[in-house]
Amino acid sequence: MSDLKPDMYSELLSILDYWSINTIDLKNGGFIGAIDYNDVKDYSADKGSVLNARILWAFSASYPITKNPKHYAIAERAYNYINEFFYDSEYGGIFWSLNYDGTPKDTKNQIYALAFTIYGLAEYYAISKSENALHLAIDLYKKIEEHSYDTEHKGYFEAFTRDWQPIEDLRLSDKDANEKKTMNTHLHIVEGYANLYKIWKDEGLKQSIQELLTTIDEHFINTETGHLRLFFSEDWVEKEDVISYGHDIEAAWLLLWCAEAIDDKILIEKYRAHAIILTKGAEEGLDTDGGLWYELEIANNHMIAEKHWWPQSEFLIGMINAWQLTGDKTYLKKAENSWEFIQNHILDKDKGEWIWGVNKDYSKIEKDKAGFWKCPYHNSRACIELLQRL
Repeated sequence: MSDLKPDMYSELLSILDYWSINTIDLKNGGFIGAIDYNDVKDYSADKGSVLNARILWAFSASYPITKNPKHYAIAERAYNYINEFFYDSEYGGIFWSLNYDGTPKDTKNQIYALAFTIYGLAEYYAISKSENALHLAIDLYKKIEEHSYDTEHKGYFEAFTRDWQPIEDLRLSDKDANEKKTMNTHLHIVEGYANLYKIWKDEGLKQSIQELLTTIDEHFINTETGHLRLFFSEDWVEKEDVISYGHDIEAAWLLLWCAEAIDDKILIEKYRAHAIILTKGAEEGLDTDGGLWYELEIANNHMIAEKHWWPQSEFLIGMINAWQLTGDKTYLKKAENSWEFIQNHILDKDKGEWIWGVNKDYSKIEKDKAGFWKCPYHNSRACIELLQRL
């Protein structure tokens, strides 16, 4: 532990340096849509709303720690680009993607993207006190409540057309089941809402968070297995798919964080217990080298033998969280082992940032260094959380 805290500070600076130097799109505005595993920039790549919202969050959340005006400027750049190009001023949503030149491409309202935009905007407001950013976050919250909330069965629907009509393809990505309600979206709605509540103490918002945490407790957390249930129909019939170890451990600490954000004593107690159950479930995916496997396909008991960057980030936080909750130093040791694995196999020590991940034989997974899903949010957040907790 003696090295973990200073390591997190230097690693945070390293991550921010990479994104500051490599991802700003001086040709077309905003940020470059994709940088491949060889660090080749693709200026013609689509720009994703989730990536931009996560850049906004990462630089906004880091600024109070680094006090670096360059980091503030990048947060401001991300906010301005979202406000000008991703926000749909006609229908009041967020475009899923833009062409490289900032024109709308996929105009659907994926609720996941709105949730992440709220998350980033709230963090930006905390450093900037921009009333426009706050109003935009509140507006998006109201849009989710108006269109996505299921008044009959509770919970939230996944996606809509630009003008908020039903849509056939609800999926976040090709690998996901095409179901109306997912754990992933509910997790990130409550995360976005909780971050908004930190800066806007609205009673209706608090009630939405309380209900979300209750819904997640009732439907998504399997206390018998210690894993999350991921996909459901409108009326809460589960479609069994995979065990996602990264989501198990992310939910373990993040849902407790949300309960603490609204200071609900009953939910805090409930999610303290859930945190340990989900942590033990996630540990089933832990390899002897300290790395966390990606997913287990339930139907055929097949392990997807890859170790991606983001579950390692979440595992770091989850282990420190479990150590804080229990005082059990084996969790602390697992955090140290996890960081060692990340240093040995995930950090790109030559060019900076974290690679997508490694296969079973430690060969690199040749996917984006920066892109639609490869972002500075999971790893910078791990650094920030550990700096605050240790």
